[in-house]
Amino acid sequence: MSRKGVVCGVLVGVFAGWASAHADNPPIDRHALVTRHNVTLAGPDPLTPLSVGNGEFAFTADITGLQTFPEFHQRGMSLGTLSQWGWHSVPNPKGYSLADALNEYTVAGRKVPYAAGGSSSGGYSPAAEWLRANPHRLDLGRIGLHIVKADGSPIAIDDLAETTQTLDLWAGVLSSRFKVDGQPVDVATLCHPTRDLVAVRIESPLLASKRLSVRLAFPYGSTEWGQAARWDLAGRHTTVCRIVDRQADLTRTLDADRYYVRAAWSPGGWMQTRSQHEYEISGGDNARLEFVVAFSPKEIGDPMPAFDEVLAASTDHWRCFWLSGGAIDFSNCTDPRATELERRVVLSQYLMAIQCAGSRPPQETGLTCNSWYGKSHLEMHWWHGVHFALWNRLELLERSLSWYDSILPLAEGTAKSQGYDGARWPKMVGPDGRESPSSVGVFLIWQQPHPIYYAELCYRARPDRETLDRYRRIVFETAEFMASYAVWDETNRRYVLGPAMIPAQESYGSDRARNLNPTFELAYWRWALDVAQSWRQRLGMERHPKWDDILSHLARPAIRDGIYTGIETPPYTIRRDHPTMVAALGFVPAGPMVDPEVMKRTYDSILADWDWPSTWGWDYPMLAMTAARLGEPAKAVDALFLESPKNRYLANGHNYQAARLPLYLPGNGGLLTAVAMMVAGWDGCPEVSAPGFPKDGRWNVRYEGLRRMP
Repeated sequence: MSRKGVVCGVLVGVFAGWASAHADNPPIDRHALVTRHNVTLAGPDPLTPLSVGNGEFAFTADITGLQTFPEFHQRGMSLGTLSQWGWHSVPNPKGYSLADALNEYTVAGRKVPYAAGGSSSGGYSPAAEWLRANPHRLDLGRIGLHIVKADGSPIAIDDLAETTQTLDLWAGVLSSRFKVDGQPVDVATLCHPTRDLVAVRIESPLLASKRLSVRLAFPYGSTEWGQAARWDLAGRHTTVCRIVDRQADLTRTLDADRYYVRAAWSPGGWMQTRSQHEYEISGGDNARLEFVVAFSPKEIGDPMPAFDEVLAASTDHWRCFWLSGGAIDFSNCTDPRATELERRVVLSQYLMAIQCAGSRPPQETGLTCNSWYGKSHLEMHWWHGVHFALWNRLELLERSLSWYDSILPLAEGTAKSQGYDGARWPKMVGPDGRESPSSVGVFLIWQQPHPIYYAELCYRARPDRETLDRYRRIVFETAEFMASYAVWDETNRRYVLGPAMIPAQESYGSDRARNLNPTFELAYWRWALDVAQSWRQRLGMERHPKWDDILSHLARPAIRDGIYTGIETPPYTIRRDHPTMVAALGFVPAGPMVDPEVMKRTYDSILADWDWPSTWGWDYPMLAMTAARLGEPAKAVDALFLESPKNRYLANGHNYQAARLPLYLPGNGGLLTAVAMMVAGWDGCPEVSAPGFPKDGRWNVRYEGLRRMP
């Protein structure tokens, strides 16, 4: 048995032991909880493709179970085969570097370079444009069905009849069934849990009649926003294929980038080359075809598993996933919103596990399709990953934390170039850790405390010396920058944040050279520095005197007309975009920075007249967390269901934002974070069951295996 199988067996054994010891309070029937939210689709919808994946790799399919009709989904949610490692850069003939995209801003009387990328004529400079778009995440290849009608013409999506598709969450298997000219086609699609590999089984008489085959095609990379492939540049890349028996090895070269693909198929099948970048797998005389396709940044040496081996591995993996970690059962609740909340929670767990549990911080659209060239936004990593710790799946968060170690020298270099100590973390970033020029991103600061938050979650789960040693450098270098960034305001005898700076509520972007003391960032800054001091003490070190000085003298959030403003300086509060002043008590634990009574008035003022269409998917769980800490559980639930265009959850579980951004995983991750907090509680919460839910008799929430939020 594999090590993973042993671990899974131990976890399931512990679970069974708990059930035996608590027969009077039986555990949640996790199989029933999960499978009642299996996704079933009766027909094609451009917004509801379904994905299989493992956190490092994901494959998104249409109603056929493969990527047969990509054009249909271009007007909704794109199909793709994406990975954490699959990136491409177009040539850089002018040798652009970040130094070519710097603009200077005055900070406390000195000039500080920021990679704003502005040009003298307005907009981004050519250097900034190249640096923003490169590297870009790459669609590794398209795997689709090729089916022809009786007259030999290819089918269209409207030619499919009696379509039905089900995603079995408990096994990670996508089952698709349809008919063409009255002939049935059954397709099973799944992903290997530890290899970047897709396995497919097709059963249809159309295989034996030579009317159905599989097409494997490869694109060039795209520097267009939101795209991961160019199919019109065949001359810009090469595919070299070697076919031996029932296996093909393909080497893909795109400029200076290279990756490898191996395909293998069942007896009787065969592959032929249709063009340099397109290949066809046929079933021979059989009515069944099984094949597997693996993708890798290195030459593939491991033997290819058979379909049944992948099926067994996937079934074991997902059973282990659902039986470990936390669970919340809303089936005994009578509030009419409870069933939908449970659906969103279950599907969000699946989506975050396949999209956001990899070795690097994910992009906001995960491994489904590209946004912002496929790059990660580090301020969003909190929303992508914190829930894993609260749902007792800390290892899925920790997978990506080593990446901060790998880019630490670059972050330290950024801080030094700007005259600061410690490490300044980038915002929009590819796998190499190099900042992307931006008129907004490089001025954001709310991602800076995040690594301290992650480290603290790890310590709360494993309060030992090993954890302290593992994350101490990240914690201390982060805190060193934060302390160095704060500016002493001699006139008012206090430390201030900014300028140049843009708060999390990016509406103040045009005032970056004047913005001062955003409410959320002040509270988060103080909390993180205080935690960093605790880490020093846990390690037997003295408290840092400079950090204590800042903790004692950091500016307080501004209050106008009895409520917190967005920032201290004019225009004070813009009532659109993220209402992040509430995050100062919700996202951030209670502390001396925030008066709960003032926050209550602030919260209610936001509910009264905020521009909700301009908000984003993580704003609603952010509001829910604040309401919970304020002792307003009814408002917390209402926030999760706030009527807003971007608080929409599709049939596949994705949080829809707009046509430009049809999925938004920070919304899913935020939902899981808020609900875990509302159920398991937070530091200092009332000692009652599910303190974030109303005690009105309608929310009889059952839960197990969750961790309390700080």
